[in-house]
Amino acid sequence: MAELSVHLDRPYVPGVLEHLRSLLEPGIRLTVGPDLPAPARYHVLVAGRPSPEEIAASPNLCALIVPWAGIPPATRELLRGFPHIAVHNLHYNDVTTAEMAVTLMLAAAKRIVPIDRTFRQHDWTPRYQPNPSLALEGRTALILGYGAIGQRVARACRGLGMRVLAIRRCPEKAPPGLPDAVHPPHALRQLLPQADVLVVCLPHTPETEGLIGAGELALLPAQALLVNVARGPIVDEAALYHALCDGTLYGAGLDVWYNYPADEAARPHTPPSAYPFHELDNVVMSPHRAGGSVDKEERRMARLAVLLNAARRGEEMPNRVDLAAGY
Repeated sequence: MAELSVHLDRPYVPGVLEHLRSLLEPGIRLTVGPDLPAPARYHVLVAGRPSPEEIAASPNLCALIVPWAGIPPATRELLRGFPHIAVHNLHYNDVTTAEMAVTLMLAAAKRIVPIDRTFRQHDWTPRYQPNPSLALEGRTALILGYGAIGQRVARACRGLGMRVLAIRRCPEKAPPGLPDAVHPPHALRQLLPQADVLVVCLPHTPETEGLIGAGELALLPAQALLVNVARGPIVDEAALYHALCDGTLYGAGLDVWYNYPADEAARPHTPPSAYPFHELDNVVMSPHRAGGSVDKEERRMARLAVLLNAARRGEEMPNRVDLAAGY
């Protein structure tokens, strides 16, 4: 290929594209913005929710890169009609999301939020009451979804002295050495009674929606924690709320939800659920911000450069998506 032509369908803040260009090998040409280049000859399109026009415009298009982890359902359905176009995504946020998962786990285990709230009123009472904190050393973490994020969570849990189990669609492809065991999805109900901490890192697909319901939560041992940094609907909303209320779950750390603001005006006053999770002291709540950081765009561009440089060299780009599976 004489030159690799790449179109990014949205503008980026100043400095981000310059950072990307500094990481690219010679022979990669970028065009940027919602207006398609004329003529449209790009080989790679970088877009999360491409229009049919963007997909069909270039006769050279052979790859779509979704610039985040996960594939929107509409994008998945659109690309089913273009089987010659490979779909890839970016795991630029694996570090920050895994860090948030561990943060939520520890905050829920130590009851950080309600005690912080009390102590801000200069009330020392919690120090002299029975301590509700859970010690995690020696307990078992079960990680649902052993991809880039799940592997980092596993390393952190191992560092805390925990036993680590994982579930992965293709366990034979799991990197060796870290978890005590990697199991296929059908082993879920057998493993739940061992899971003192259940960490959800799965992609949201029709197959994973509602995967964790009341029956699954009831299988967890006493004083179990649940952490969700994937997508809200993987865990049944009502079942999760009631399990937290009745003590089936000791606590939860949640970064993902069931109801999101419809527009910018709704952001200050949109409840994340039909249930009042905010009234529960055993829940740590975060508004779907695990993947963010002050250097988020630099991280995104660095991962994007890895894919584009591989394509320029004629190598297979990493992070290929199986559209049938949804990830």
